Amino acid sequence: MAVSNPSFYTVIIGTELFNGRRKDKHFEFVNSELLKRGWEQKANFVIKDDPSFMEDVYKLIKSDPNSVMFSFGGIGATPDDYTREVAAKVFSEGIIEQNKDALKLIVDQFGKDAYPHRVNMANLPKDALLLKNVINQVPGFGVEERFFFVPGFPEMAWEMVKEALDRFYPKNRKKYSCNFIVESSENDLIDTMRSLPSDLEFSSLPKFIGKKRIVEIYIADYDEEKVKKWCDFFKNEVNRKNLKIKE
Repeated sequence: MAVSNPSFYTVIIGTELFNGRRKDKHFEFVNSELLKRGWEQKANFVIKDDPSFMEDVYKLIKSDPNSVMFSFGGIGATPDDYTREVAAKVFSEGIIEQNKDALKLIVDQFGKDAYPHRVNMANLPKDALLLKNVINQVPGFGVEERFFFVPGFPEMAWEMVKEALDRFYPKNRKKYSCNFIVESSENDLIDTMRSLPSDLEFSSLPKFIGKKRIVEIYIADYDEEKVKKWCDFFKNEVNRKNLKIKE
């Protein structure tokens, strides 16, 4: 079942990313697609093809009751493709079964060449939903409408990610924000920062312009009045300290 207040995670699996044979493109793509829909990522993991470590990362993500995950890579038919097995272990009580719809897609695509190895890509976690592969019809898959597993190839994976988002997480409600610059160090603003409510989205980004210190302040929430209240509060505190503000 889709999550009403999702926290998005990405897991990018591939030893080749660490030995320099490939460069990751998935993080930027997912970030962009989420932002278009009003969502943001909570965390991104880039890990080697290590089944025990994959299991640990998946379990960590699953422990977040609001987690929604996109996992890239490792769903092929070669001996180093561990994702289907690990996904079943973590997300479907270890139950892996031959998905009849996935099997038909694979056999229709490859005919007799689907055997003996390609058909193994139809062995999926129990009750998996399928994601369309626009390149060769071998599907990605999802569990519980929130944990999605796609190939490592961008031309296949990205359409699957968009399909999952469009089906289950098409649009977040509007988030309101205010953003301004204070000509000071962060140290001068810490007491004011601590006065903000803990459930308010807040960040400070210190910078140097020449020898001048500035801090970019960002405040956001889904409640417009709440954002206005605390943005005004912060600016009033800055003015009280005789510090300059740039919008």
